[in-house]
Amino acid sequence: MPYVTPEQIERAKQMDLLTYLQYYEPQELVRFSGNVYTTRTHDSLKISNGKWCWWSRNIGGRSALDYLIKVRGMTLPEAVLQIDGQAAVTPPVSPRQQKPAEHKKLLLPEKNSNNDRVIAYLIGRGIHREIIDYCIRTKRLYESRDYHNAVFIGFDRHGVPKYATLRGTFGKRFMGEVNGSDKHFSFSIPARNECSKLHLFESAIDLLSYGTLELLSGRDWRQENCLSLAGIYMPKKIIEESTPPAALMQYLKDFPQIKEIALHLDNDTAGRLAAKTIKTILPPIYTVSDEPPKRGKDYNDYLRIVLRIRQPQERELL
Repeated sequence: MPYVTPEQIERAKQMDLLTYLQYYEPQELVRFSGNVYTTRTHDSLKISNGKWCWWSRNIGGRSALDYLIKVRGMTLPEAVLQIDGQAAVTPPVSPRQQKPAEHKKLLLPEKNSNNDRVIAYLIGRGIHREIIDYCIRTKRLYESRDYHNAVFIGFDRHGVPKYATLRGTFGKRFMGEVNGSDKHFSFSIPARNECSKLHLFESAIDLLSYGTLELLSGRDWRQENCLSLAGIYMPKKIIEESTPPAALMQYLKDFPQIKEIALHLDNDTAGRLAAKTIKTILPPIYTVSDEPPKRGKDYNDYLRIVLRIRQPQERELL
């Protein structure tokens, strides 16, 4: 086995993975989004803020040394010599200046003079007026001028709109995304106070339906965090090689206090597979529960079933 000195080990420990790949294996480095990178060999391995995490294997670290040992399977001396030898042969030089990533501008549709059609549409779907009013008041929801679509807004940590999804309010069923939407910042409603639990949904309508069910049950519907995904999550054929949904990854990064995640995905094949995948690939630091709707395909179906059952009972009490 090769011998390495304590000084060589200490030098190797100082090099982070991003720097190592930029200088010595640039062909392996792939930009994922913003300042997040992945590798060409393992696309579920993400590098960000001086750390790396291989999501599908639930392992991570900080240095290039950690990466070479845990991911490449090298021994400590082999990994140290790999880093030290590369640095000796090709001393680090500034990598070729990369053009800054172009940030697409979110092209939100113009607002209508009122939100009457959106309010009527959501009430027709069973959503409680208190929740609708909250979303309008906090600028998470409005009615577009030209087509009278419901526009659901997603914000970044600083309250800047980054994502918008559209839902038709009459006629044929219509769903879409606004040009320039960043899927990392999907529609969400934060907890009233700091909370370590997150509820995850496929759509904004399902999220609002869950909130309505909580309100109808007499609970504080803003007691815990709620996040919708930017569409149906499609894992890879080998689920262990999948990457968690971008919106979920961003939320966990922005709110590190989150430790518990409840999955409220659909009762169809895609929803069940998505729930299984997310439970499988999230690191063990998270407690993940699968809580699909008790009846119906999704949470809006379940809400409307509950409302149909409640109405005759309420009429009997009159």
